[in-house]
Amino acid sequence: MTEPLAISFTETDLEAVAEASGVVVVFAESGRNLGLAGRRVNRLTHGALKRAVESEAFAKLDHGSALRLEWPAGMAAELVLLVSLPRRCEVSVARKAGATIARALGAKGGLVLAESHARAAEVSFGLALRAYRFNYHSAETPAYGPVRFMANNPEKLAQEAQPLAALAEGVFFTRDLVNEPANILTTSDFAARLAAMQELGLDVEILEEADLETLGMRALLAVGQGSESPSKVVVMKWNGGAEEPPLALIGKGVVFDTGGISLKPGAGMEEMTMDMGGAGTVAGVMRTLALRKARANVVGIVGLVENMPDGRAQRPGDIVTSAKGVTIEVINTDAEGRLVLADVLWYAQEHFAPRAMIDLATLTGAVIVGLGHDNAGVFSNDDAFAGDLLKAARQEGEGAWPLPLQPSYDRLIKSRLADIKNSAGRPAGAITAATFLKHFVAPEVPWCHIDIAGVALPPTETELAPKGPTGWGVMTLNRLIADKFEG
Repeated sequence: MTEPLAISFTETDLEAVAEASGVVVVFAESGRNLGLAGRRVNRLTHGALKRAVESEAFAKLDHGSALRLEWPAGMAAELVLLVSLPRRCEVSVARKAGATIARALGAKGGLVLAESHARAAEVSFGLALRAYRFNYHSAETPAYGPVRFMANNPEKLAQEAQPLAALAEGVFFTRDLVNEPANILTTSDFAARLAAMQELGLDVEILEEADLETLGMRALLAVGQGSESPSKVVVMKWNGGAEEPPLALIGKGVVFDTGGISLKPGAGMEEMTMDMGGAGTVAGVMRTLALRKARANVVGIVGLVENMPDGRAQRPGDIVTSAKGVTIEVINTDAEGRLVLADVLWYAQEHFAPRAMIDLATLTGAVIVGLGHDNAGVFSNDDAFAGDLLKAARQEGEGAWPLPLQPSYDRLIKSRLADIKNSAGRPAGAITAATFLKHFVAPEVPWCHIDIAGVALPPTETELAPKGPTGWGVMTLNRLIADKFEG
């Protein structure tokens, strides 16, 4: 997988600043005096830094943004980056500052004069996230040099940064999975990558098609029956807590989605490699939990399929029987993700009796129409549980917005021939998809469904990610688990 940027933490050494190459970063606050490290840089630059701090341009900067002093006289560095960062700032501002630093980095890396800034660990986290580069298939992708944080107490800073480094690795794992093309990330390759996490302490089980047939997962199997890639369900268990039931995380893992017989338009279909984004997020969370040795019991279950048109593929009008025994009329074979999730949600309840469940899926284009690329849509049968999830998303700066799931929508998915149908057309498309999933969740189990279709692969870069997959949800779910499920 893509390794996060090499970041180290060392004791402040002002004499070494003059010879530092690449980018030298100074934190400053408009209207306040420079710290010791800033004053050292100011002397080296013959007062240029102080003039910059006192300038109107610096005063107008948003916190977390920076002024650039190119090729500073008196220093070996190519750039001094003057970052507007108050001594007391929000986590989001510190992470933004880190992202600002990452955008300025080059092959020579950099030196961050953190001194005793209280949010330096969060700065390092934002830097790591924004410095992500997926360069497995192109020799031209530029690499970043290492970054050193000079701090007054580097041991303490390194300790604060350690769990954040585990979180960054989880986010990177998710981004890598979403980035991989479908000819490489087949269902078998995906399962193998998850099985490899056993070396981190996860218990991983792979259910093959024969197992799924025995379990009655005919809704899931129907989605993949037109593909050469075998359908699979992968179960990842992290047992770090006491003897309590686990939290279950369920992910949609459609490694490529043509739409099946209900074929999608050709334009933009190449992005359907991201239709396994929910499974990717679950995998990233499980990796994070193992790396930081979370004191919680969590099971991550992902359904891995490929939706292809073929002589064996399911057709519009087919009726399939789910593992729950509910019959489903297939109106649209492009509404396949809910068929996968239906069987996996039921399996999670039957086999693990979870204390709560969360599923994530790039489920509908309708959620993008409603919320754009800034927010995931959140549906739930439990307001308190949804509130905890939304709070965690706000704390981590990941956009999420609650959407309704009231009983009146049930009539829209009633089928003339089966118990329910898998598509109700365009009106309230994201809501009817969630309503479909609700049929496979026991009312007494707190459950949230998160439609991440708009946030998994937005069309432009975001504050903490270059253009491409964001890894949305890894930070939110890690926060939720830390706050609500760890003993």
